Amino acid sequence: METWELWFGEAAAAGLPFARSKIEPAEAVLVHSAPPSLEVIVTDAEGRRTAHGRDLQRTAESPMCRLVKRGDEVVREDVWPGEADIGEVVLLPGGEAGHLCAWWHAPDQLEWRWRVEFYNKKS
Repeated sequence: METWELWFGEAAAAGLPFARSKIEPAEAVLVHSAPPSLEVIVTDAEGRRTAHGRDLQRTAESPMCRLVKRGDEVVREDVWPGEADIGEVVLLPGGEAGHLCAWWHAPDQLEWRWRVEFYNKKS
């Protein structure tokens, strides 16, 4: 498992947590309703930092952003998901993690519909 911690650094005096999720290791995740800037810290199961992104600014007006690990860095791209994103992990504000099952948006990007699936198992 790895932990993705997302912070909204511009909020409050020292920033506010946006989401914290423990997921299977992933090279990329989608984030719903991400704030205008993010700091991202990815740690492994032992708590060692494996990737980091600081001051990741919004790149476009969209309902999702994609965070991608490139070596020990995390980069941000604001996106309108497509067919290639079906099945990808989606992090929601607060940290719940699911998988994108369906996505549609109007050509003018004024409306969209999506489905995400959640699965939990107590250990």
